[in-house]
Order: sequence, then structure tokens, then C-alpha cells
Amino acid sequence: MKNEVSVIATGDALITRRLPEGGYSGFDEIRRIIAEYDVRFSNLETTVHDHEGYPAAFSGGTWTMAEPGILDDLKDGFGFNLYNTANNHSLDYEIAGLLATIDHLKLRNMLYAGTGENLGTAGAPAYVDAPHARVAMIGVSATFYPSWAAGHQRIDMIGRPGLNHLRFSTTYHVEQVHFDAVKALLQAMPAAQGRPRNDGDESRITYAGLNFQLDTENSIRTAPNPKDTERIISSIKDARRQSDYVVVSLHVHAMEKGDNSEPAEFVKTFCRACIDAGAVAVLGHGPHVMRPIEVYNGGVIMYSLGNFIFNPDTSSHQPADAYENLNMSPHALVGEYMDKRSTDGSRSSFTNPEVWRAVMAGFTARDGKIVQVQLYPVTLGMELPRSQIGWPRLLKDNAALEYMAELSKRCGTAVRIEQGVAYIDLGE
Repeated sequence: MKNEVSVIATGDALITRRLPEGGYSGFDEIRRIIAEYDVRFSNLETTVHDHEGYPAAFSGGTWTMAEPGILDDLKDGFGFNLYNTANNHSLDYEIAGLLATIDHLKLRNMLYAGTGENLGTAGAPAYVDAPHARVAMIGVSATFYPSWAAGHQRIDMIGRPGLNHLRFSTTYHVEQVHFDAVKALLQAMPAAQGRPRNDGDESRITYAGLNFQLDTENSIRTAPNPKDTERIISSIKDARRQSDYVVVSLHVHAMEKGDNSEPAEFVKTFCRACIDAGAVAVLGHGPHVMRPIEVYNGGVIMYSLGNFIFNPDTSSHQPADAYENLNMSPHALVGEYMDKRSTDGSRSSFTNPEVWRAVMAGFTARDGKIVQVQLYPVTLGMELPRSQIGWPRLLKDNAALEYMAELSKRCGTAVRIEQGVAYIDLGE
């Protein structure tokens, strides 16, 4: 049993209301599976406070805020003991909302990573001491507004509260005819946003944050920010010195070529660098749909597990900005706002079945390596009314598992399905 550990990971917990008293139909099955594992992880994709923060000018989509009691439901109800807090909703209620969320987590002795009073604390790992192994988790988000990034502390200046961030660059590779068109367009434009520059490289143009590279074919390339990558890799290596296993939690929306099931190029580059640095797994979430699972260099990259809890439309409050964005009356209330925002349930997130099914991913690790991944299919009840939708139940058919198997074929990953559970075998 030396250095053996079991971990289960779930995707986004965008939770806005309390767990029904006594649970709900299907809750006990979910709770039982989670309880079988030593380390039990979920992505906390909401702020948690009693209106202790001010609404930010920009939100992660919905301004998410839930009463502190939902933390008791996640910890004592579902049984989670590890959380990522770095995501595109971390500062929906600015710094005060972020710090209040942290306070409520600490009050309940809940282990989390990804946000903090400065970049040092936001980037620090959380450690779970399981019976036979110590597991470290580092939380990262690549989807955020620039002002939400935590900042380092100095000897002469306090740091900035925020999230542990991963920036990335986008370069538009274009053929000669399009490159010349860009040059001509910029020459005709006023210099309101600064003059185009090429830093001495005539095959490259940078203007207003856009990068164009002369190439023989047209494509869009993305790359993780080198400084952020180096900083996070350093944290992984140090966490490995202090633990038996390291996992990285990555929240990211960016996709490849408009396909939301395919992670962007920079995501793959970064995740593989994490495994090369000593992490055994990357736990991905963010796009609210499943993405492939890749076995790489002895580790496992779960690009997105989809949703676990998803009930954004039962949020109790939204700020004035939300109503104004939809040209609604100042006297409108939240239920009416949710009706209009969802076009009475006809917008894509309500009609896309992939938003409402997902997997819980367990894995067993021994002697420093993952030996097997277990996948459990989940449904969030797409057919249910708003008042009941969004709680996880075991899916009684193999549709979600078969879909994940098809996605993972893109990465060369073999998934076998037996009696309602899927397995990825890595060997001893």
C-alpha cells in the first residue's frame, strides 16, 4: 500500500442553490462513488458570500454568488475534500467577493488552491494527506480578465489578490496576399492605438494586441506565456518534493478551430509541460462540455470533464449591469431576467445535450504512477424544469462514455466500457 492513492475528479460545480434537504433522486449513488476515493476534487465555479463583494464591471458570464451554506453541501453532502477556486467567475464580485469566499472556505477547513491574497498564495499548492500518500494540487485559470490576475508581493509594496493565471498569445499566420492586405490596411488607419511594429522582423506585424506572421498557409497558432509557464512549472517541481503526487487543475474555455470539444493548441502545450515537470494528472474544466483524455509520458491529461453541478439560472440575484445588458426595466426581477437571457430555454446551453452530460473521473496511482482511470457517466437532467435541473445523477446508458471514448481517440487513448463504467489502463 506504500504510496498508493485513489483520486476522483469532477468538472464544474457552478452551484447557485442549496442541496435539497435529504438529497434528491440519484444523489446517494453519486455520493457513494465519491466516497470510495481518498482525494475527492471539484472545481468551485462560484463566489461564496453574503453580498460581501461589489459586482465587477465584467463577469464570467453570469455574476455567480451562492450563500455560504453551499460549501457545507459540497463538503458534507457530496464529500469533496479538495477544490480549485481559479476560474472565470473568481472575481465576479471583485476582490471583496474573492476574499470573502476564501474566508468561508477557511472557516470550514476546506482545502483549495488557485486564488489568494497575492500571487504567492494563489499559486501555492494545497496538500491532501491521504492514508498512504500525500497529494498536492495547484489551481490555474487561463480564462480571466487581466485585472483578475494575482500580483506578487514586494518588500515595499503589497501584492494583489486574485487568481493564479496562465496567459497565452495568439498569432495569425497568413499567406503573402493577406499579409500585404494587413500592411495596407494599417498604413491607411490613424495611429490611435499606436503604430504597427515588427521589431526588425519584416515577416511579422504587431498592432493593437494582434500578431500577424507571414507564412505559406493561413492558420491561428496559440502558445502559453513563457513566464507564467515557468512559474507554474517551478511550483509543480517544488510540490513534487513535498508530496508523493502532484495534480494540476486547469480552468480554460479556449478551443481549437471553433470546436468546443477540442482544446486550444496552447492548452495542449501547457498540459504536457506539466506532466513533463512531474505532475501525474491535469484536471481540466471550463468549457461546460467534455473534451478528450490524453495519456502522455506516463501521466493523464483530462482536457475537460464537463459539468458536475450546473444551475446558473437559479441564481438569487444579478447586478444592474445584467439587466441593462438586456435592455430590461429597472423593476425587473431575477426570474424574468433568466427567462429573457435564455430566450425561454431555447438558447444553446439548454439545447446542447453535451452541456448536460459528463463524466466523473477516478484514478488509481501506485509507486508514483497512475495505473488506471475509471470514468462514471453523469447526467444533469436536461429535460427537467429550471427549479430542478443541474444536479448530477448516474447516467443509465453508455452515451456519455461512448462520446468520451470517441473524443479520446483523437489523442490515441483507448477506452474500454464494462457494465456502465469506462476504464483507461496504463499498466503497473
